[in-house]
Amino acid sequence: MAAAAGTWAFSFPALQRMRERLLQKASATDALQEAMAGEHGDIENDEATGTFVIGRGGYPNKDGIIQCDAAIMEGQPGRFGAVAALHGIGTPLAVARKVMDEAPHNFLVGDGAVAFAKDQGFAVEDNASMMSTQSTEAYKEYLEKGKTVKKRDTLGLIALDVYGNITVGVSTSGAPFKYPGRVGDSPLPGCGLYADKEIGAAAATGDGDMIMCFSPTFHVVLLMKQGLSPMDACQNVVQDILQRIGKENMFELGIIAMNMKGEVGAASSMSFPYCIWSRGKDFVEQLLKQ
Repeated sequence: MAAAAGTWAFSFPALQRMRERLLQKASATDALQEAMAGEHGDIENDEATGTFVIGRGGYPNKDGIIQCDAAIMEGQPGRFGAVAALHGIGTPLAVARKVMDEAPHNFLVGDGAVAFAKDQGFAVEDNASMMSTQSTEAYKEYLEKGKTVKKRDTLGLIALDVYGNITVGVSTSGAPFKYPGRVGDSPLPGCGLYADKEIGAAAATGDGDMIMCFSPTFHVVLLMKQGLSPMDACQNVVQDILQRIGKENMFELGIIAMNMKGEVGAASSMSFPYCIWSRGKDFVEQLLKQ
């Protein structure tokens, strides 16, 4: 079995790349990284996708600096790597992968993450190179007019390979004009992502400051362990949060999940397009959760 899933419609080209690599029998981790941050993927490193709050061309913090968060988690126990408040590097997921594979730690932030990336051979660019015309203009309007941007997109990908390995990865430039050093849910295990080789994986997107209060991806995987389908697990988690805090306090949240059969589910508190592919299909599908 091989399958892939991604948050938001802009994950479509990433899933096309994952489909290609998974059919070539690449590992789930390699396929996911190449789709997000590789030579033929470059979603993180393309300033055109920065408007979706990812990597190069993303929205800077209130001091005008782009600081990115990213994480990767394999289903194999203990296989996790993350970076947060990382500046000057357009492929934060690739750095997170290096943390998982090479570092004696699992999570590096700020200047420490940058220093590690340098040690691993990553080139660190100045902030101006990370900004796009669009993000520069948006920051100018923020400074001059106090105009904010209410975007909470995050790229989340799940890959299941032919060997039965599952990997989930997430990447974001974080809340536009955030406080320097702010970390959202995306790189936090159990919040923005979670994976278990016996059960499946999940990724979340939305209001990170609220999502991290509920650990929804861990909850989804736990429900799948108890026998729920990915769709039912995601819907149960969203409904549980809604019941706990009330409709008037509900925040933006989208979740995708995949079990070890390659079955995919999703749920959300807002209109939420997502993409899926499974072996045997010649195309990537785009679906919508209302």
